[in-house]
Amino acid sequence: MQLFYTQEIKGKEIILDETESKHAVKVLRLSAGNKVQVVDGAGGFYTAKITESHPKKCKLSILKSHKEFGKRRFKLHMAIAPTKNIDRFEWFLEKATEIGIDEITPLLCEHSERKNIKPDRLEKILVSAMKQSVKAYLPKLNPMIPFNKFITFNEVSRKYIAHCNDGDKPHLKNEIKTEKNVLILIGPEGDFSPEEVEKAKTNGFREISLGQSRLRTETAGVVACHIVNLVNE
Repeated sequence: MQLFYTQEIKGKEIILDETESKHAVKVLRLSAGNKVQVVDGAGGFYTAKITESHPKKCKLSILKSHKEFGKRRFKLHMAIAPTKNIDRFEWFLEKATEIGIDEITPLLCEHSERKNIKPDRLEKILVSAMKQSVKAYLPKLNPMIPFNKFITFNEVSRKYIAHCNDGDKPHLKNEIKTEKNVLILIGPEGDFSPEEVEKAKTNGFREISLGQSRLRTETAGVVACHIVNLVNE
């Protein structure tokens, strides 16, 4: 059964936006009476029937609803520096969504080579990955923010910074506790500067390792995401 995404749900009626409507009517050739599944990005998972197969505003009637579909008992927030090659950052967003992540904050760091992003395009990637992995929660994508500003106002008790600078650091897998909210910082291609690491530590972040290999930024993000989810299974 086909899966669609919309936030426009009123009572028993669902309305798809133009992009989703066109895909349903023009591409998949769905018509009135066909059953589909819909997620709203906030935990709602619905089985619905098409009542009006308009290519710009497809309307559906809810047959069955499931609230808090796939809700987890912890939240993962990752603040990560977008890569110079935006394709790599988009790959991270896709894979992290498939694995399970709740919030993503793009960081502007001292060694960042990418200074800006296109939120609209990144949101589309998150939606596509959510649908592909049959999830009902859409990760929150925050605006890009300077590293020094971000680290000063986070209230999560378990927060970590992953970096490749010298020194003994515990592995993330040994630091994670089940059902606890987590915030992880991942640096740019040139890694965090020693000054940034010290500032993070001053603001309550603990240094962690993701293993012996030196990982690309996007790989480190996916590895950290996987570790947190695996520990919580």
